[in-house]
Amino acid sequence: MQDDFFTAPESADRLLSTPASRAAQLRQEINRHAHAYYVADAPLVPDAEYDALFLELQTLELAHPELITKDTPTQRVGGVALPEFSQVQHAVPMLSLNNGFDVADIMAFDKRAKDGLGAQEELEYAIDLKFDGLAINLRYIDGVFAQAATRGDGYTGEDVTENIRTIRSIPLRLNTEHPPALLDVRGEVLMFKADFDSLNQRQRSAGNKEFANPRNAAAGSLRQLDSKITSQRSLRFFAYGIGALEADYLPLSHRDLLDWYRSLGIPVCEENAVVRGADALLSFYTQIQQKRTSLAYEIDGVVYKINAFSAQEKLGFVSRAPRFAIAHKFPAQEALTTVLDIEVQVGRTGAITPVARLAPVFVGGVTVTNATLHNEEEIQRKDIRIGDTVSVRRAGDVIPEVVASLIDRRPANAAVFVMPSLCPICGSLIVKLEDEAIARCSGGWLKCAAQKKGALFHFASRKAMNIDGVGEQLIEQLVDKQLITTAADLYQLDAVTLLTMDRMAEKSAANILAALESSKSTSLARFIYALGIRHVGETTAKDLALSFADIDALMTANEERLLNVTEVGPVVAKSLLQFFADQQNVDIVRQLIASGVHWPKVNQFNDTSLPLLGKTLVLTGSLPNLSRELASALIEKNGGKVAGSVSKKTSYVVAGDDAGSKLLKARELNIPVLTESELQQLCNSIPEQ
Repeated sequence: MQDDFFTAPESADRLLSTPASRAAQLRQEINRHAHAYYVADAPLVPDAEYDALFLELQTLELAHPELITKDTPTQRVGGVALPEFSQVQHAVPMLSLNNGFDVADIMAFDKRAKDGLGAQEELEYAIDLKFDGLAINLRYIDGVFAQAATRGDGYTGEDVTENIRTIRSIPLRLNTEHPPALLDVRGEVLMFKADFDSLNQRQRSAGNKEFANPRNAAAGSLRQLDSKITSQRSLRFFAYGIGALEADYLPLSHRDLLDWYRSLGIPVCEENAVVRGADALLSFYTQIQQKRTSLAYEIDGVVYKINAFSAQEKLGFVSRAPRFAIAHKFPAQEALTTVLDIEVQVGRTGAITPVARLAPVFVGGVTVTNATLHNEEEIQRKDIRIGDTVSVRRAGDVIPEVVASLIDRRPANAAVFVMPSLCPICGSLIVKLEDEAIARCSGGWLKCAAQKKGALFHFASRKAMNIDGVGEQLIEQLVDKQLITTAADLYQLDAVTLLTMDRMAEKSAANILAALESSKSTSLARFIYALGIRHVGETTAKDLALSFADIDALMTANEERLLNVTEVGPVVAKSLLQFFADQQNVDIVRQLIASGVHWPKVNQFNDTSLPLLGKTLVLTGSLPNLSRELASALIEKNGGKVAGSVSKKTSYVVAGDDAGSKLLKARELNIPVLTESELQQLCNSIPEQ
């Protein structure tokens, strides 16, 4: 269960209740949420709120030990066994971990461990990821898979043996000539993000209820009474612990255990480490937090364990958790707040996006006041109303979104949102085509200032024309003062005009003019992307640039010619034809070229001197000298294409440090693997840094 920390506001009822009545209230509430989460796989609140309730009960019982009862949730480890499954008693209890939420918690854990071991030097720790899945015990007898059970209440779990057999990454026989007589492997069953998205797409298509998150999708899939359904759900498994063991070989440390598992053919996540001292623990935490959104699976923190098993045994356990381990949780990515209003924003293509105005809430490391609601159908599907209490999610740099509304907290005066019929910026009609979910302003960029500003900001952005200093605030002023209408007008700006802008000094104006001049020397791919043609992203723009000799050839291409381009399908082809059928767009392209915008007049598609022409490469891991962006530029400059996943069509995989599943897939398919230096040797040139 994901355990993001969330501090719930104190209510008047809470402040007036006695410790005993509050404890009883908390137990009832926690049990209700635990049943919904663990048993029904339909959480009622974000994990952060559940954590807050649990932490409050722990604190209350610590201050008043006489309130501790035999059935209190703090003395339990997980959920309860479903009655539909037979029960399995664990030979060694599957206990939970205590949580740490900040630096002070981790430093205190390290100090307690040192004191408990009488250590003078820094301790050696093993670090694993804290997966957002379902804990499982796999039993092997004489090397053959015999049984699988969920954690349950920590002592008794559900027998899910037949469902676990459907997970292909779990070996049914261990890869060894000398198998242990008995081995209980502890680990996590989870669902990767891509598989989760595919599952929910199938659920939508079938008219079925969608899963809230990958964890609940994994749990729901594993608890199917029909294992054929489980086999269709693309579940994965990572091992990270051990229960009972009867064997000639006894690992001496957590690292030894994971290495042994690998040799037996048991899946182990590659994102782990062994370090010394609390500072190194915190350093790993920071690094993995930065990589979190790029991982193929969901995690909600990291787990620190004393590496040596002898030291673990010496420290032992307290109540429901070991003294030798702690889970260091990430900041909350989901929290509750109130929808104050729902307004609409107009994007650069005229897309009308409903946006929830929220009571400020701290989530994902920042204070969030707005969250996207995507479109009108999404609001109706989630039944979100003005005044509702909603769950808001933010992960990394992802735009905050409203996940769900808590219907049981809906006030009597909650208002249903109605999509406006007129654009709030220009007053033009809002229309929606039959084959699209998104409504759009019909005014176009000439009439609608919002579309004009969005298009201009996109044109100047880093991945387009890369005009440093020309940002949203400057474009806003230039458009509002009617000083620019199209992208071509940017190149007619002078110092006198710029100095009339707010907070603009002579040096800033000179820097902007220099950036405009520098941006004139670009690439055809950047120029195509900068035009802001609907459905034409960076990858499609690069493929178009490789396929056409110049912009004139692209502007006059017919549908058949466009469909010959790798990244162009019927939708993109139609969008391109519509864009260049508009004479105003063609005129702007001509004006930009007349202003001095240019690129190398080379048709790379026919340049056989390019060493990577026609090759598809995949990047994985951290390269020693080149960033991902520079490595991609190097490949593309030499005629190659960068793909995001490995397939039989992949020509090379370029691998750096910490390469993961893509490298394994390349080896399975016998695809050549290059180092950074080998890539550079293949290429004729290296992009400027």
